Amino acid sequence: MKRIYLDHGATTPVDKEVTKTMLPYFTEKYGNVSSLHSFGREAMEAIDKAREHIAKLINAEPKEIIFTSGGTEADNMAIKEIAFNNREKGNHIITSKIEHPAVENTCKFLEKMGFKITYLAVDKEGFVSTEELEKTITKETILVSIMHANNEIGTIQPIEEIGKTCKENNIYFHTDTVQTVGKVPIDVKKMNVDLLSSSAHKLYGPKGVGFLFVREGTKISSLIHGGNHENGLRAGTENVTGIVGFGKACELAMERMNKKTTHLTNLRDKLIKGVLEIEDCWLNGHQTKRLPGNANFSFKYIEGESLLMYLDEKGIAASTGSACSTKELKPSHVLTAIGLKPEEAHGSLRLTLGKDNTEEEVDYVLKVLPEIVEKLRKMSPLAKNK
Repeated sequence: MKRIYLDHGATTPVDKEVTKTMLPYFTEKYGNVSSLHSFGREAMEAIDKAREHIAKLINAEPKEIIFTSGGTEADNMAIKEIAFNNREKGNHIITSKIEHPAVENTCKFLEKMGFKITYLAVDKEGFVSTEELEKTITKETILVSIMHANNEIGTIQPIEEIGKTCKENNIYFHTDTVQTVGKVPIDVKKMNVDLLSSSAHKLYGPKGVGFLFVREGTKISSLIHGGNHENGLRAGTENVTGIVGFGKACELAMERMNKKTTHLTNLRDKLIKGVLEIEDCWLNGHQTKRLPGNANFSFKYIEGESLLMYLDEKGIAASTGSACSTKELKPSHVLTAIGLKPEEAHGSLRLTLGKDNTEEEVDYVLKVLPEIVEKLRKMSPLAKNK
C-alpha cells in the first residue's frame, strides 16, 4: 500500500546526512564535554560547530545559543526565568490564546504563582493585533510571548512589529519558533527578539534536543540546577550526539531553504485549491501568510478522528484539531479561538507537507479525500439533518 506522510508539523524524519553526521558520536567520539582530555575536547569542538550553524541560521551570536532537551524546555526556561528574575520590575505577562501548550501551560503555572497573564485574542485568520498588544501593556508588563507561526493553522505572526513594540516599551520579547526555524527566514536582530525557542525534530533533526536563544544582556538564570554546563544556564551533561545532529540539520536547512520553500509552497497551494473544491469545506488560517507546508481545513458534518482513520487506511498520515484526553473529546483551543464552533473544530484536518513530498502524492490525496468525505457524510446524522 502507498504510504504518504503529511504530518510534518508533528515531527519529521531524520535526514540521512544528519544521521551520518551523528553516528561517530555514538561509538567513536563519545567524550563528555566537561572532560579535559582529547575525547572531551573533541566533543566540545563538535558542540561549538553546531552552535555556530544554529546561530548563523537565525543571525545570532554562538554564545547566545543555549541547548535544551527540546522546544518545551526552552519555552519553560524563557518564560519562567524572565518572570522570576524580573519580579521587582513587575508581574504582568502578555501572550496569545493560540499558543502551544508549552507556553500556555507555563503561563497558567505562573498565574498560580501570583503573576498576571493577559491572553490576547486573535482574529478569524489567527493574527494577533499589534494595536491590542499596545493597549494591553502596563507599567507592570515584563514579558510578551507570541509564537512565530501557529502549529495548527500555520498563520505567521507579524513578529517584527510585535518586537518593535516590545523594544519601544522596554519589555522582553520571547517567540516560539519550533514550527519556523529552517522553514522561513529568521533574523533575531531584525525581529527585535530577546528570547527564541526551537526544536530539532521539526526540521529533520533528532528528537530530544532544542535550543533557546538568549540575547546578550538578557537577565535569566538556570531552570535546571546542577553543574555549570551551557555557561551556567542549563545544567546537565550535554546531549552531544543530538546537538551535532541539530547543527547539521540547521546547516542543511540554510542551504536549501529558498529552493525547498518554493517547492513546499507550490504543493501547499495546489493542495489547498484542490481540497476547497469539496462542498462545505474551508481553510483555517490565512491564505498565504502561513507556513510553506501547512494546510488546515474544516469539513462540516463529519469528525476529524473518523477522517484520520479512513485516510490512514489509504496510507495517508495526517492530524486533526481535537484530541482524546481522559475520555473527553476536546476541540482545539486554536480553532475555537479563531471563532469555530466546537463541532466545526472537531471536523478539522491538518495536512503538513515536507521536503520529500511530491506532486504525485498531493494528486493521490486529492483523489482519495473527497471520496472519504462523501462516505463519512452519508453515514453522518448531522449531514442528514442539515
